[in-house]
Amino acid sequence: MDFFSIKHILVNISLGNVNYQLSYLEVVSAISGLLCMLFASFEKAINYLFGLINVTLFGIIFFHMQLYANLLLQIFFFIINIYGWYVWSRVKKNQNTKLKIRWLSFPQAVSISVVSSLVIIYITLNIETIFRILATWIIKILNIFGVQLIMPVLELDAFPFWDATMTVLSVVAMILMTRKYVENWILWVIINFISVILFYKQGFYILYVEYLILLGIALNGLRLWMKSA
Repeated sequence: MDFFSIKHILVNISLGNVNYQLSYLEVVSAISGLLCMLFASFEKAINYLFGLINVTLFGIIFFHMQLYANLLLQIFFFIINIYGWYVWSRVKKNQNTKLKIRWLSFPQAVSISVVSSLVIIYITLNIETIFRILATWIIKILNIFGVQLIMPVLELDAFPFWDATMTVLSVVAMILMTRKYVENWILWVIINFISVILFYKQGFYILYVEYLILLGIALNGLRLWMKSA
């Protein structure tokens, strides 16, 4: 179980006056995340396999970072990755119903923007309460199966607004990706840009570098999908 601890160090990296300890967990999660987005940009269904690995490991990392909304988001991501894998693989077997890359209609785009903004505001104002309630439910359910967990002491969310923004936009982007809407890449560009700043401030430098690369992949994915649409 040491692998699932950010204290299980692969290598020490000297960054100026800072000695950064790079964990195995960060390395594997970074590589799986890059492969996931890279394959997605080329419309390959195998991206969802790497997505499942990535979200599982990120859930652990976000707990250590005290980004609670993002931690809970990984549960949704796990489910939506399974759904996306099914949809992308199924349609390719029947060319008559093959899912096409396309744009949202204007009414769809406006509706999604309004709803997303309202949800971001609500989560920002209630993020600790929401996480505490959900965490309590999850622990109770797991304890039914004999896991014997106790409720951890929760710190205040480090960046509530940005945490909520990334959470909501990530949910929307993932859903749009499973349905092959071009706008999903616009949202990933925004999400990755915010992530670059947050990971740098938190001192997770391998994830900072990863999200710089992911930002480039998202921009390229947007270019490819726009061309295809």
